[in-house]
Amino acid sequence: MNRLIIVSNRTPGRDPAAGGLAVALRKTLAEREGFWFGWSGKLTEKPSVDAVFEDIDGLSVGKIDLTREDHHAYYAGFSNSILWPSFHLRLDLATIEAPWYEAYRRVNTQFAKALLPHLQPDDVIWVHDYHLIPLATELRHLGARNRIGFYLHIPFPTTDALYAIPHHNELMRDLSRYNLVGLQAQRDVAAFNDFADHQSPSSLADGPLEAVDFSQTEIAVFPIGSDPDAFAKLSTSPAANKMVKRMQRAMDDQRLILGVDRLDYSKGLPQRVEAYEKLLANNPQFRRLVHLLQVAPPSRDSIKEYQETSDTLDAMCGHVMGRFAEPDWAPLTYVKRAYGQPSLAGLYRLARVGLVTPLRDGMNLVAHEYVASQNPVDPGVLVLSRFAGAAEIFPEALLVNPFDTDETAEALRLALEMGLDERQERWHALMDAARLYSVDNWASSYLARLSPDAQQGSGPLRDVLYLASVA
Repeated sequence: MNRLIIVSNRTPGRDPAAGGLAVALRKTLAEREGFWFGWSGKLTEKPSVDAVFEDIDGLSVGKIDLTREDHHAYYAGFSNSILWPSFHLRLDLATIEAPWYEAYRRVNTQFAKALLPHLQPDDVIWVHDYHLIPLATELRHLGARNRIGFYLHIPFPTTDALYAIPHHNELMRDLSRYNLVGLQAQRDVAAFNDFADHQSPSSLADGPLEAVDFSQTEIAVFPIGSDPDAFAKLSTSPAANKMVKRMQRAMDDQRLILGVDRLDYSKGLPQRVEAYEKLLANNPQFRRLVHLLQVAPPSRDSIKEYQETSDTLDAMCGHVMGRFAEPDWAPLTYVKRAYGQPSLAGLYRLARVGLVTPLRDGMNLVAHEYVASQNPVDPGVLVLSRFAGAAEIFPEALLVNPFDTDETAEALRLALEMGLDERQERWHALMDAARLYSVDNWASSYLARLSPDAQQGSGPLRDVLYLASVA
């Protein structure tokens, strides 16, 4: 079996992995030879030339250090102030600074130079996410001829949004250097193919641009999931039951509406609170009978746009409390800290409604985790944004346009009033999909396509996706 080399911005630490992706990749790597490679998390005066390897829980992990200046420009700058908002169609929030692109490529070059000495000719390399789009190009320039795959964990932008990104043609040419580019949803493949078909117009700076050749690159959908059976077990664990009892004491017989998100402007949190406010305003019968819990730990709070989102959400939650709260009833609780998976699984199981309404998302694993944690005898209802990748595989959820807060408020009403038979029927279909698109199936299907002996269009998950797309 070929060795597997996983490359990501950050490497795993010694603490237990919190997310399903980290757990799955650890498990995948543990089953074959290879190593994980990425940034150490350390900032130094001089950039690392050589990688330092260590054993972490049985995995070989190679790390490099970055300078503070390079990390700021590569990570907070080009990756998260240009690529992230643009890929999420928030061009109004993109900040463009010319030196950031230079640092972005410089860090990718540093990754490639430190990685190359540790590669063997038949290694399979799996690169993760938007921070490392140029890595295949840099490795090819250094002579690497390995099979290299790329997986984008966030949405792929529309062609117009792509045109707004500085050096977008170079970035697309970088993607053409991969053997396989995996995307979350059919809408992402459609956006990618739209660019491939029409290419980029000429620019004032560069004149006519050379067309990007994607003939050697396969573009395919690989929806990522969670480990649904593990989450089902976790939702009845002692730690989960402890959280459930705490919430039941505080809520009495109120029905819980639950949101769990990073504090990020792409998650639609202000719109979510506005929809909840409309639910209470339009349906007085629900007052005292429902409670919204929004868990939103801070994310990238050094970036101005994230702080502005936090301030807006603070104000909106305060407004709802001031409008509807009674001395003996609070309509919502807003928590700005993270909880462990067992506690979250307990909250998911308790919640009558899982409210997952990002403005745009690659997949959204909270939707998967909520479904997996439900009590089969008395399941809750998933209210899901149609702009999350999860909407393509979870059509039995109540799909909403998160920008239309009246529609979301009406979906909340329907979810709260839905009868048991319909809730069970919807949940069984959702759980079947969660199992089909589990994170283990995602990893094995992707690597089957990336392997040197892969046959075009093969792989069990790939076949299911193809049949679903033409049905």
